Amino acid sequence: MLKPKVTSQQVARVAGVSQSAVSRVFTPGASVSSKTAAKVKKAAEELGYRPNVLARSLITGKSRIIGLVVAYLENQFYPIALELLSRALQARGYHILVFMAPNSTDGVEPVIEELLDYQVDGIVTASVAMTNELTTRCDAAGIPVVMFNRGQKDARLSEVTSDNIAGGRKVADFLLAGGHKRIAHIAGWQGSSTGVDRAAGFLAGLAAAGVEAHSVIDGMYDRDAAAQATRRLFESECPPDAIFVGNDHMAFAVMDTLRFELGVRVSDDVSVVGYDDVPLAAWPAYDLTTLRQPVNRMVEATVEALLSRIEKGDIAPRKHRIAGPLIVRGSARKPVGYKS
Repeated sequence: MLKPKVTSQQVARVAGVSQSAVSRVFTPGASVSSKTAAKVKKAAEELGYRPNVLARSLITGKSRIIGLVVAYLENQFYPIALELLSRALQARGYHILVFMAPNSTDGVEPVIEELLDYQVDGIVTASVAMTNELTTRCDAAGIPVVMFNRGQKDARLSEVTSDNIAGGRKVADFLLAGGHKRIAHIAGWQGSSTGVDRAAGFLAGLAAAGVEAHSVIDGMYDRDAAAQATRRLFESECPPDAIFVGNDHMAFAVMDTLRFELGVRVSDDVSVVGYDDVPLAAWPAYDLTTLRQPVNRMVEATVEALLSRIEKGDIAPRKHRIAGPLIVRGSARKPVGYKS
């Protein structure tokens, strides 16, 4: 038979303090003397007491829970970001409630509805979009939303991304400096701001040099789609001599298809450049040249943007664009005299 849960009243009696003192000890940021805190924690340990966070949220009106909505975790970038977000929020006394959602507005809507039922203090969306109706509901409920690695034209939403336009242009400049003439782009999903912006920056960089893209194919941020796009490119009579791939997740599929299916030598026959710089990019098996998303700075900006609105309330939503460097490895031809 299960033992009944220990209450804060029992802890207060054993510690010789008031129940409110027990509550303050287990409330992040609350004022309490070190002597009182030591007595309460000793009594709590002896009795096996754990504070009821949900019950406390009914009193304070704050759950200290952040809802995180993410579309998929196959891309290595998102598990890394998720871990960093969780640690950063825990360090500030918050916890994450993770929900998976299809990458469509129809799929996101029920997830956000459920998060609102959980009385979360704020929401971070990663690689998913918000409808106008959902944004209005969150705004009316006083629940701030920050979009991570995705953006959309809505002044009520904060967003944090890398500078995707500048990043795409850096890739174009690098490939042009390497003497490439037939440069293709297997783009990220063109229904997303990241895919659109990376492609726009890349094509603008080519255009500034008077060069047209060999071809542009929407890879949908999907490995199979990227592999099929690679086959299409190399079925042509004049295949590309360089490919900019919209993220590393697709770039690995492109490289595997080139090397193991088509017999094309990466860097010797065709240069491949990705975007993200996930850990696998640095492995010798891929040695991928890629535009690094500054994930640590992106996470820091996301946490600050969200908590400033939760804790201060009157902070206006902001759009953060954080530049990242091009990390040059062996998958792409280096321009003459290039220094990283």
